[in-house]
Amino acid sequence: MNSSEARSRIVATADALYYSRGIQAVGMDELRTAAGVSLKKLYAEFPSKGSIVMAVLERRHQAWEDGLDARVRQAPTPRLRLLAIFDYLCQWFGEDTFRGCGFINTFAELGAISPEVAAYAREHKAAFQHYVARLAEEAGAPAHLAPQLSILAEGAQTTAAIAGSADAALQARSAAEVLIDAALSSRAPAAG
Repeated sequence: MNSSEARSRIVATADALYYSRGIQAVGMDELRTAAGVSLKKLYAEFPSKGSIVMAVLERRHQAWEDGLDARVRQAPTPRLRLLAIFDYLCQWFGEDTFRGCGFINTFAELGAISPEVAAYAREHKAAFQHYVARLAEEAGAPAHLAPQLSILAEGAQTTAAIAGSADAALQARSAAEVLIDAALSSRAPAAG
């Protein structure tokens, strides 16, 4: 197994273990065994557990952006692209492996002791807000809509993780429809 394969396997295995059980609950020896690599290879690829955590967060960030954007691009109109965010959440929340937002979970577990984790979690959330802002702008909505929709999406992630149900995505989508329609109607030219 070459370095790239080993690295990918370690990150994928760490991602699954950390997401299902928590980062601090998974030791390096357990990770090594589950990934099928030697301890020497594990440390050759990642000099510390912190470096593995950061690689997992980078992987999750890319998967989030790719999955969300693929779903959004399928929507035929700017309004439906905004609502597709919540359709994506509904699909994700329905997965058997869903345990909430990996960034929120990691921030809750390590944010107070790892400035690097805290900073990356903030960057991830800011990137999402910028993405929503771009979609809102393309829809012709006022700037205040994007943070409102972002908060709905973030709240839905936390609620779904705690409740163990995808219902939060449907409820957030309904609220988003109200907010989007109100925002777009406020921008409509006055009849005269």
